[in-house]
Amino acid sequence: MSAPLPTGEELRAALDRDGFVRIPNAFAGEVLETYRRAAHSAVELARSGRWPYIRTLPKQFPPWTQDPSQGIWGVQHLLHPDMPERKIFAESYFNDTMLEAATRLLQCERDVLVMELYNMLVRPDRDFALRWHRDDIGPDVPAEEEVERLKEPMMHAQWNLALYDDSSLVVVPGSHKGARTDMERSADPYEVDMPGQKIVKMGAGDVLFYNNNILHRGVYDSTAERLTLHGTMGIAGTDRARARNILQHGIGSWAGEADFSDLPPGMAQLASGMQKRLMAMGGGDDVGYSQTD
Repeated sequence: MSAPLPTGEELRAALDRDGFVRIPNAFAGEVLETYRRAAHSAVELARSGRWPYIRTLPKQFPPWTQDPSQGIWGVQHLLHPDMPERKIFAESYFNDTMLEAATRLLQCERDVLVMELYNMLVRPDRDFALRWHRDDIGPDVPAEEEVERLKEPMMHAQWNLALYDDSSLVVVPGSHKGARTDMERSADPYEVDMPGQKIVKMGAGDVLFYNNNILHRGVYDSTAERLTLHGTMGIAGTDRARARNILQHGIGSWAGEADFSDLPPGMAQLASGMQKRLMAMGGGDDVGYSQTD
């Protein structure tokens, strides 16, 4: 049985203090098994070259190629109208647990939520690690600007939903509150262990919400099964930087074609509203990229 959600105060306090908050056993039983079956099917398509929207090795940031021959570490656009398992992925994205957690964290109502990204992080074909980074603040940003950008209010919720045990995410707790130290700025971003770092261990069915500008990296073991759904939801009215962070993934090219009418009525209506608010952000043709490899 799934565990009850923490209160909004508990969720926000942990996220504010540490930069992340784990909700254990958010999904379990047949629901978790259903998500796993859909995820395995999508990965099989991606590895065989029949799904073009992939994260390819060894590239960390978009754009990625559509060639899986060098290996993949992610599957993009789970809500795309051509994704065979789209309905199940949509039910996992628009379900009450995720919506309630997001609105508690963001202190908003559901009718202002924006559909954003829904991707999957998977076992790489060879061992692979991301560099230390903040998702939307590049490594060359001066400390003064870094501090100002970290003060910006949180206008989205970002999460990992682990379908199998997952200990791939490494973070520096509290690093979302201040500029990088001299050591953090000068360290080799691929090889160093940062002072105070924490490996975030998730069990199957756990959900982890985290501030995407916490200092973090991913370290991926090619021998361990990994299927982790990786999503974001936003609040309507965000600025251009947030639009770039979302639209750089190419979601604007197909968002208008998505049809959620096969979902349960209440969920379908909510999904349609979130979809329309995404489309209002633009198509993404000229937003550029937040970072490059």
